[in-house]
Amino acid sequence: MNVRRSAAVLAAVAVLGAAAPAAADSSPSPTPQELPSALYGDTDPQYDGVWRQSLALLAQHAAGAEPPKAAVGWLTGQQCADGSFAPFRADPSAACDAKTMVDTNQTAAAVQALAALGGHDAVTEKAVGWLKSVQNKDGGWGYAAGGASDTNSTSVVIGALAAAGEKPGEVKNSGKSPYDALLGLELPCTGEGAGAFAFQPEKDGSLAANADATAAGVLGALGKGLLVEPGKGDGEAAGSCVKATTPEQAAANGAAHLSGELTAEGHLLAVTPGGEEQPDFGNTADAVIAFAARGDAAQADKSYAWLEKNAADWAAQSGPAAYAQLILAAHATGADPRDFGGTDLVKQLQAAGPAAPGKTTKATEKAEDEKDESSPFGVWWFVGVCLVAGIGIGFLISNRTKRQQP
Repeated sequence: MNVRRSAAVLAAVAVLGAAAPAAADSSPSPTPQELPSALYGDTDPQYDGVWRQSLALLAQHAAGAEPPKAAVGWLTGQQCADGSFAPFRADPSAACDAKTMVDTNQTAAAVQALAALGGHDAVTEKAVGWLKSVQNKDGGWGYAAGGASDTNSTSVVIGALAAAGEKPGEVKNSGKSPYDALLGLELPCTGEGAGAFAFQPEKDGSLAANADATAAGVLGALGKGLLVEPGKGDGEAAGSCVKATTPEQAAANGAAHLSGELTAEGHLLAVTPGGEEQPDFGNTADAVIAFAARGDAAQADKSYAWLEKNAADWAAQSGPAAYAQLILAAHATGADPRDFGGTDLVKQLQAAGPAAPGKTTKATEKAEDEKDESSPFGVWWFVGVCLVAGIGIGFLISNRTKRQQP
């Protein structure tokens, strides 16, 4: 869920010429003045518009708040005729074409949100149909259709299938289910990173432990999505790593690895070069949801308590997807997101949504700043993206090794 994962890093990856296809629509990136009024957040939605909108709607639903109809309508209007979703389409009335870069993560997140809200069966059925059509032969999914399977994408799709009433284990290609793909992406119980999930295999076929992928993998292996109901797990802390032959054992191994990676205070550390001693708020929130999904209430509560004391400023800086992620962590532990260390997360998230008449947004302020042609805003925006990637922002991208192999 990292904020799964905000896809601002995908923009940075695209700029840096990474191998992964950029998850961008062919439409030009909107200026701040052109941002849709129904969209959550005031930053460029080209790479994460549908993702952050979906998390915002899902989080409000989890908190018992009804999202604005305009916000829901904007999300459903982003769907292409084949059922897929791109991160952002500036003109939803224009048909999607071969240049429209749709992806599995945006599509699966939209399914999870709309299924939770209810009343959008036609949209979710088409989206699930598209997801099934791009399943890889190993049973998993990559970020883009045809890309090599990765733990994060496979897991968020599992969550979408479950939310839509499907049985993920019965969704197969060439006899392989998504659980088969996840089992193939978990590290063995010997050596460094025992029991963790890798994002994708390295070029030599080896697997490297990845905390973001591990939190996602635990949820996926349990057949759960981003919305985890409290008290639904087995109530037992993960034990030592045992060779996994079932998805449930793989989830237990992954949870045990995450427990071992936590600091004494209960949070994960960033792995970005230069930031190793900095807390990773997004991945810690992911871990809370993963622990809660298994029923490891003691560990989930400890890590959530740390977030409650330390993560409010991070969410304020990171935007609606971060608020949503913390709300979902609160929901998974049975905590009150309206009293998050004195911060009302739901109120803050709603304030980032459809603007009230006359409301001044950060987008408006940025537009004013950009009137000065000598402004270095463009350079510092890119630097900011990289910094955000370094501190970890949720289920989609925090500390994820972003490389899709052909």
